[in-house]
Amino acid sequence: MVLYFSATGNTEFIAQEIAKRTDDTCVNLLTRIKEQDFSPIHSEKLFVVCAPVYVCEIPRFLTKYLNKVNFTGSKDVCFILTSGGYCGPSGLLLKKIFKRKKMNCLGHAEFKMPRNYVASDDYPMLEKEQVEQRIIESYNQLDTVASDILNRRKLSARRVTFFETMITVPFNPIWCKFKLKAKDFYAEDSCVGCGKCEKLCPLNNIKLKDKKPVWENNCTHCMACIANCPVNAIQFDNITQKKERYTFGKYKYVVKNIEKNIKK
Repeated sequence: MVLYFSATGNTEFIAQEIAKRTDDTCVNLLTRIKEQDFSPIHSEKLFVVCAPVYVCEIPRFLTKYLNKVNFTGSKDVCFILTSGGYCGPSGLLLKKIFKRKKMNCLGHAEFKMPRNYVASDDYPMLEKEQVEQRIIESYNQLDTVASDILNRRKLSARRVTFFETMITVPFNPIWCKFKLKAKDFYAEDSCVGCGKCEKLCPLNNIKLKDKKPVWENNCTHCMACIANCPVNAIQFDNITQKKERYTFGKYKYVVKNIEKNIKK
């Protein structure tokens, strides 16, 4: 069973492609996370947990969720990580979660996908050609990873050094505490009150008031709200007004072109 959380579509794309290539079920965890549904998840096949990486780790809310859920049936699990370039010790931290559940961890694979983080000028968004190239490279990686999963071979990724772990593990909670604030999100008058941002927020941090979104204090900066707004009405401070939002859906044509060329 392939399980995933995805805010702007990168991880969803990888998860669905892995499920297709391994003839497996693909499950979006968003509803379970929003409803705090910790009922057991059962599969007779290998569990494949797919997650994005924020600040060198998978989202802290996803870590908490996975810690609380029991996985029944298969005792084997592997991990797929998507990031804008650096996954840090995410694979090691996931392994610890599932080792405590007495499950057999078959490694992790990393996919370098386009950036979606528009809420900071420290991480510039990629140009169109760069986005397309990352999607192409990730697509070309899919068959190898899927084959390893089907044949129960251990997935492999770049080895993270002890020094890296010592730096990044303490850094993540500090960054999350002081940087992941929701107070600077707001909706412009062009907002149509569709409620999509409220539905997509994994932490139930957005509520509609007079048909306009209002952000509370619990935010993970996943970018689901700002990136998926159908009219680009959501802004963050004065940083995002002129920035292109990224969602994988805008670049589906890249995959269609690849598959079209394969069929020729």
